[in-house]
Amino acid sequence: MTTDSAKLRKAITIYLIVMALVALANGLSNSVFSNYFKEVYKTTTFQRGAVELPRELPGMLCYLIISSLSFMGDIRISIISQFLCALGIIVLGLVTPVFGVMLIFLFINSLGMHLFMPLTDSIAMSLIGKSDAGRKMGRFKGVSTAFSMLASFLVFVGFRTGFFSFSARFKTFFIIAGACALGATAFLVALYKISGKDEPKTDRKVKFVLRREYKYYYIIAITWGVQKQIMAVFAPWVLIQLLFKGADTIAILGMAGAFAGIFFIPALGRWIDRFGLKKMLYADALSFIVIYAAYGVLSAGFHSGRFQAVGIPVALTFVLIIIDHMSMQMSIIRTLYLRAIAVSPSDITPTLSMGISMDHIVSISSAVLGGMVWEAWGPQWVFFLAASLSLANLAVAKLAVIPSCAEDAPLEEAITIEETLENEVHGG
Repeated sequence: MTTDSAKLRKAITIYLIVMALVALANGLSNSVFSNYFKEVYKTTTFQRGAVELPRELPGMLCYLIISSLSFMGDIRISIISQFLCALGIIVLGLVTPVFGVMLIFLFINSLGMHLFMPLTDSIAMSLIGKSDAGRKMGRFKGVSTAFSMLASFLVFVGFRTGFFSFSARFKTFFIIAGACALGATAFLVALYKISGKDEPKTDRKVKFVLRREYKYYYIIAITWGVQKQIMAVFAPWVLIQLLFKGADTIAILGMAGAFAGIFFIPALGRWIDRFGLKKMLYADALSFIVIYAAYGVLSAGFHSGRFQAVGIPVALTFVLIIIDHMSMQMSIIRTLYLRAIAVSPSDITPTLSMGISMDHIVSISSAVLGGMVWEAWGPQWVFFLAASLSLANLAVAKLAVIPSCAEDAPLEEAITIEETLENEVHGG
């Protein structure tokens, strides 16, 4: 083995460890935040929605920040990002600050997470080279997925056994998450010493495209922003606020949804090939209408006392949570649709950037407005309004004109485009 190949193998091993530690850190914190807000700060539904402002604002800012810091290189920016993650979450683990101060450290943690998101694939691609790129990228993704599921399992066991507790002076789960982020920081420093000094500096420029031809894509990007925020904030809030479920229940349902997704993604690819994009746009729209209408009916029953917090209604709510996790994977359909209608291939990436920026703006506003609607008129109206908004997706499915040649687009390419751009502007 040559010196260069041994050095590369060591760098890849270090980065696999980084991905594992980051997945653990995020899994031990993100999955318990809703319960943390409720049990530690007794947040109202309106406050729960408003909390998404400091959590999602970094998603709108990170692309601009990374562009301005591009002279530093990906690895050094990643070192800063993981240190910010660790700082924000460790403080919340060691002390319980007043609500306003908590939001500051929540923002710091979220900023670190969002800064790292667009860099993960960039660093990985610089390490793997061109040979067997797909297999090697799959290895990185596989490690991240596996340790995310492990984090959910640890949350489930920790809260079920009492090892983790919101009432304890120290929030052990946050401290462990912070330790993992610090570990990732240390390994990134080691990675920089091996390969970062020779890392080419990138010139990232913020690019957006706004064309009349993409008006239907912009519509579904905006509705997607609302849909994903309802799923992330208010679907778990039904379990927490109305059914009084703890972090262990949220974690096990997340594991179930992730496990089901392993089988759902290949099936989705076969359905796209078999039925075509237009029919799958209908399926995408109808899935959200049905899911959120069902959420509305169930939450109305729990809120009024017509449904007891046991038995079949609760089981149906659990099933909806799992299906909801799976339905998030259908964003691939929207990516394929954009590529099918693109005036130029060079429009795809900046148009996705524009769409994701749009969905972040409406994500923040929908979380705040959703909290107001919940408290003013009842939880069911949050979901009924989301289902009504999904009628716009149905209209797009009817009006969209898709070139027949686009039906042969490979799913793997769409997944790569969609994941990369979601990371570049998001995260979350």
